[in-house]
Amino acid sequence: MFEERWPEEGELIVGRVSKVQDFGVFVDLEEYGDKKGLIHISEIASGWIKHIRDHVRENQRVVCKVLEVNPKRGRIELSLKDVNDHQRRERIQIWKNEQKSIKWLERIAEKLGDEKDEALNDVGMKLYDHFSGIYYGFEDALDRGERAFEDLDLDERYVKGIVDVARANIKIPSVKISGFVTLSYPETGGVEIIKKALKGAKGITRRKDVTLEILYIGSPNYEIVVEAPNYKDAEAILKKASDKAIEYVVKNDGEGTFTRSERRS
Repeated sequence: MFEERWPEEGELIVGRVSKVQDFGVFVDLEEYGDKKGLIHISEIASGWIKHIRDHVRENQRVVCKVLEVNPKRGRIELSLKDVNDHQRRERIQIWKNEQKSIKWLERIAEKLGDEKDEALNDVGMKLYDHFSGIYYGFEDALDRGERAFEDLDLDERYVKGIVDVARANIKIPSVKISGFVTLSYPETGGVEIIKKALKGAKGITRRKDVTLEILYIGSPNYEIVVEAPNYKDAEAILKKASDKAIEYVVKNDGEGTFTRSERRS
């Protein structure tokens, strides 16, 4: 799909080791057609290298930093040692997602009776250029539906296919946090007051991407559990729910306190 393109200097790219020699390593850059890159032995690892095969082997999947690109000479110089563990894990995950999204697009083309290569070169390249990655196009489709492609000249059949595949295969990332409210009401009728307080807390959000549970721990303690797309939203909803419950109880001459749980997931 990227046969005519070249990587940019400083970019992190994924490749497969095709040949190991004493002076360095040749890497197939599958994301860029049939292009190859070279990792000189000095860029394999820090310090002196006695046996290069102690560090790399044929067919190994590697993440490299692009040091120099010379299209006229067909040369791409790479570094292995300039990529840290965090960058490696992150880039591999992006690569896996991209490979997955390519297969999804191929299946859509096959279902529509179109040539896979033509779909990748047309629809795939439009998604890649617009969203900086095909997978990100599928992610945006999950979030915004067909509206994600309003600025793209895409066949409506593919727009619908991408949205359907995204909804069937991508799980919205989420975080879960919790906190404890202590609600007490000394007078008669306290049970009903607390029930209404908890009902009000549970109803503070109608967002479809948020779940809010209230668990009975043992009188007068209740746990509020919030699952949301990110910590900022989750914290805001947890605070709003606990404030709502406490406010109702206090307004009716009861008492309420909130304790944030350290549990996060």
